Amino acid sequence: KGVSPGPGETGLHPLAVPGVLEPVPLFCSSPLVLMLTGVLVLAGLISIIFFVSGGSHFQDPLFCVFVVFSFTSVVDLIISLEEDGYISGFVEVYVREGEPYLRTAHGIMICYWDGIIHYGLYLAMIAAIGQRKSYRNLGLFWLGSLMMSIVVFLLGNLIGKYSSDLSPAFLLNLPYVLIPIWAGVRLFQQPKALPCLSPEKVAEEQRKRLYQRPQDMGLVLVLLLTAAFTFFRGMVVLDCPADSCFEYIYQHEPYLRDPVAYPKVQMLIYMFYVLPFFCLCIYGLVLPGCSWLPDWSLVFAGAIAQAQFSHLGSSLHARTPFPYQTPEDVWWSFLLTNVLYALGPQLLAYRCLRCPAFFLPATPASLHVGKKHQ
Repeated sequence: KGVSPGPGETGLHPLAVPGVLEPVPLFCSSPLVLMLTGVLVLAGLISIIFFVSGGSHFQDPLFCVFVVFSFTSVVDLIISLEEDGYISGFVEVYVREGEPYLRTAHGIMICYWDGIIHYGLYLAMIAAIGQRKSYRNLGLFWLGSLMMSIVVFLLGNLIGKYSSDLSPAFLLNLPYVLIPIWAGVRLFQQPKALPCLSPEKVAEEQRKRLYQRPQDMGLVLVLLLTAAFTFFRGMVVLDCPADSCFEYIYQHEPYLRDPVAYPKVQMLIYMFYVLPFFCLCIYGLVLPGCSWLPDWSLVFAGAIAQAQFSHLGSSLHARTPFPYQTPEDVWWSFLLTNVLYALGPQLLAYRCLRCPAFFLPATPASLHVGKKHQ
């Protein structure tokens, strides 16, 4: 499209027969045909899984979800590798005609994350289902990661510079919104692994003040700094007239001005949803018995890990226009602040899983039960 054949080229495949195979590129370049092809491939994959497994694994419906999504993860990895020039000739037509916004730096980064991190999580959860083991923690991390990825991606497409290029293939993203919501409900309904802790041990842990728990004091300090940075970047993308905001967006993170709108959407989600969660986390680290914190810390750990990977990669990627790329003289400060921003929620989730006694209800009836579901 728009490219003339080079010297010595005819523009046709060597085996092309005029009048027989020539219409195929036009057929394949139709966005509606691309969308229908994707739907048919997914439906066929589900049918194959059902007949091969004989329905044995379908006692857990999430098995089918993870297998189908693992297939799409491989497709996303192929897209990212092709857009970065490592391979060629696989999905060029689909990306160009169906979802051109995948050619942006942000689109490439989320495809890398989906094709590597999500794919690994899918394989681990599929293996856990096959061995009848719990995958609840992995599932909650995956849930947060996928939801953050798809929400920022969809909103950026709708309000950014690619809003006029949306095609029917855009509807292929809807299952990534609806299915994770349903999967999240099922994951939260799964029984938790009960720790082997006596009521006395739980009471002893919950009697400790914050100053008696230096690790938690450190986490509270990290969360306070992270919350302040979240609020600051939210004000930056809201065009705060303060000199510090003006200097930051032009000299430290010019990617926040990129008209693709992904970074602006990301910072607003941080400000209006992640910032209140940080405040709740501080509350949960000060007062005992917040049993909701371990689960939700995993969800937000996955969400922020994915978001920071995409934001970091997009800020430095060559596909981002040069005026919006991070200046070389601030690379290290930019990397340090954003890596630390992503590390805080991971440390919080690890702390909640490693020593859950402080977050258990004061007198749970199930404390005498062993690790029944592990």
